Amino acid sequence: MEEQKEKKNFFQKMLSGLDKTRKQMQSGIDAVLGSFTKIDEELFEELEEALILADVGVQTATDIVEALRKRVKLGRVTDADGVRNVLTEVISDMLTKDEEPLALPSPSVMLIIGVNGVGKTTSIGKMAAHYKAEGKSVLLAAADTFRAAAIDQLAVWGERSSVPVIQHQENSDPAAVVFDAIQAAKARGTDLLICDTAGRLHNKKNLMEELRKINKIITREYPDAHREAFIVLDATTGQNALQQAAVFREIADLTGIVLTKLDGTAKGGVVVAIQNELSLPVRFIGVGEGIDDLQPFDAKDFAAALFARG
Repeated sequence: MEEQKEKKNFFQKMLSGLDKTRKQMQSGIDAVLGSFTKIDEELFEELEEALILADVGVQTATDIVEALRKRVKLGRVTDADGVRNVLTEVISDMLTKDEEPLALPSPSVMLIIGVNGVGKTTSIGKMAAHYKAEGKSVLLAAADTFRAAAIDQLAVWGERSSVPVIQHQENSDPAAVVFDAIQAAKARGTDLLICDTAGRLHNKKNLMEELRKINKIITREYPDAHREAFIVLDATTGQNALQQAAVFREIADLTGIVLTKLDGTAKGGVVVAIQNELSLPVRFIGVGEGIDDLQPFDAKDFAAALFARG
């Protein structure tokens, strides 16, 4: 009962947080559909443009309109409301395609990757609180040793969530931090080890080497652990977030996405592009500053919030 209440509260926050995205998407689509009296090629082209402006991206907008054309023809849809309903279905199907719940057996190791400023360390703190509330024992590794602020910030989040943090000095070897964290996790029988990592995209070679070393340590020291690697992206950057994910995927074996700052942006349409173009599941979304405002992504709920009226 309590869990249902919490889910409902988060849905309300998501509904409110997606307000700008929803208005951006719906106003563009409504303007196109309101100006056409017949369903023709020009209508589909205008809809594609409206979707691109809603930060869905060129490739995904093309895919959506292609699917829309087929379904409209197949269903013999002849009016604007019918087109709107089919479009809603197409986008909802795209969001929910291949959606599988995230399973984290014990023990699990989660690497969190992302450039500075996207809310990476904050997301780790909130995820630690989320899993602790689920009854898991959690340990954090401050392996973003490049920034002293990242180490201090993670320590603060650890205190807030009553989750222990393994840390070394600034500029220490990140792999050494992960090594110590693994030994601590094994000794304590910890369910989940979450590792912060550096996000220096301007030096891909160094970052690649760093992640390779960390993965080697995990393989050697913690072979039985289930492994995940999530990239944290800032929704306010729209299509840039998509490009970041594509670049990081070249240097890391990513398994999921954490999307922050969805509240207050009109660029939330990028979620559709991420699901469609990267075939990487969105695992968590953030719609506020609070510790409970980062929650597991539910594609059906997101689609419902995206197309809610009023």
